Amino acid sequence: MDETGDDILASMVPVAMWDFDHCDPRKCSGKKLARMNLMEELRVGQRFQGIVMSPKGKDVVSPADKDIVAAAGVAVVECSWARLDEIPFNKIRSPHERILPYLVAANPVNYGKPYKLTCAEAIAAALYITGFDSQAEVLLSKFSWGHSFWEVNGPIIERYRTCTTPESVLAMQEVMIREMEHEQSERHRAKKEEEESGDLLYANPNHAGGAWRPHHSDDDDDGSDEGRFSAEEETVEEDFEVDALGNRIEKTAL
Repeated sequence: MDETGDDILASMVPVAMWDFDHCDPRKCSGKKLARMNLMEELRVGQRFQGIVMSPKGKDVVSPADKDIVAAAGVAVVECSWARLDEIPFNKIRSPHERILPYLVAANPVNYGKPYKLTCAEAIAAALYITGFDSQAEVLLSKFSWGHSFWEVNGPIIERYRTCTTPESVLAMQEVMIREMEHEQSERHRAKKEEEESGDLLYANPNHAGGAWRPHHSDDDDDGSDEGRFSAEEETVEEDFEVDALGNRIEKTAL
């Protein structure tokens, strides 16, 4: 049975962030969700008992975190990785600090780049991996590009959801990265072969099909039919004459 809007709101888990104002508040995805009352802004020193997506995390988020998320939610540390030395991590500790496994950004600034997720994408990813799809979709729906996140990462997340521990998520991550590297290598190889094959086909007119036309080297032959006539036409014209009445008649043999 599909969930109604009220069902989704009633089943939503807490979502929060510590924001250190390292990005433009007009463009910050977390700030936007906070303005819509879909994310709580935490104070420095305030505790959060759910999982926290943090640069200091050691374990990747996994389906094993589902009970923690159900009980206490997901939070994120909104900061620049280039300014981590400014963050008082000792004042925002959590018993469940996590990092994300391999995922690809769908936001327009970093589209297609691994790991370059906004805080909204990070929260949604954690919710997807732990099985809270409806809430992830609600959060992403507030962004014009939000639908792209699942389109880009859905197959990856589905494979993470087959895992049961952080270790198995990491193992799956390595498998997928090797697969992607192999696919990329195969594409490059195929492209190179196609380019080399294209050069050979261009050089060999026997393989060019209808695209190839013979080249005549005769200086007086430009390949056109202009000014041409057949020997048959010439012969026919010589075998006739015009009589005194203007009629065209066959010549009489002498």
